[in-house]
Amino acid sequence: MALNNFISTVWSETLYSQMDKKYIAVANCNREFEGDIKNRGDRVKICGVGDINVFDYTKNADFESAAQELGDAVKTLIIDQAKAFNFQIDDIEKAQTNPKLMDAAVRNAAAALANVADQYVFSLCSKAGSNIAASANVDNIIALLIDARTKLLKQNVCDPGDIVIEVSPEVSNLILKSKINASNEDTALETGCIGNIAGCKVFVSNNIPVEGNVHKCIARSKRAIAFAEQLSEMDAYRPEKRFADAVKGLHLYGAEVIYPSEMVRLDLTVAA
Repeated sequence: MALNNFISTVWSETLYSQMDKKYIAVANCNREFEGDIKNRGDRVKICGVGDINVFDYTKNADFESAAQELGDAVKTLIIDQAKAFNFQIDDIEKAQTNPKLMDAAVRNAAAALANVADQYVFSLCSKAGSNIAASANVDNIIALLIDARTKLLKQNVCDPGDIVIEVSPEVSNLILKSKINASNEDTALETGCIGNIAGCKVFVSNNIPVEGNVHKCIARSKRAIAFAEQLSEMDAYRPEKRFADAVKGLHLYGAEVIYPSEMVRLDLTVAA
C-alpha cells in the first residue's frame, strides 16, 4: 500500500500550522528574519543601529555638528538546532483504525517539535540583561512581576502591550490565587495565556527552566529574542523490511537574544 494521499507541501504546511498553534516561547519572539534557511549551520545576519541624537534646530542656521555616524552592530543568529522525527504505521494497524491516523500522527509530531523548540528559547534566559531574585508567594507575586515590567519600561520599552511575561505552572498558580485575578477572556484565547497584569500578557509554560525550587521566569519585549526556522525535509516512504507507511521530517532552527536590555529574568523561589 503506497502513501497515495501524501503531498509533501500540504503536509509540511499542516506541520507548520500545528507547530504555530503549540508555540509559546517561539510565538513571543521576533520571527521576521526567517528566510531561505537550507542547512544546519546557516547564519542569519541581524543588523541594528544605536540611538539617534536629537538636538535643537535654529532656523536659517547651520547644524552645530556633522551628521551622526550610526554604528552597524551586527548579531548573528546561527541555525544550530536540527531536530528530526521518523515514525511508521503498520498496514494492518492502519486498516483497523481511523483513516486519519497518519494526520493525527503528524499533529503529534508538530506538538513534540514545538515543545523542544520552546525549551531551547527558554534556555536563553541566562542572557537576560537584568534579573530579579526573590522568594515568591501569593502576597508578593504581582509586585514582583510589576517590578520586572518597570525595569523594561526604564529601558524604553514604551508600550506595556509589547511586554510578555512567561512563568512556570507553579508561579502561575500563585498569580491566579493572588488578590488580582489575571484571567481575561480576550487574552485567554491565546495558547498558554492566562491573562494580563498591568497591560502585559502573562503566559504559562511547563518548559520554563527550574533549578531546585527556583523558577527562571522571563519578562521581555517581543523583539528581545529572534527566532528563525525551516522545515527542510518532509518525506513519506515505505520501510524496506516492513509493511508500513512511514514519514520523516527535519526541523532546522536557531534563536538568539538580540536586545538583552529588553529582557528580565525572574529567579523566583517557590516553596515546595
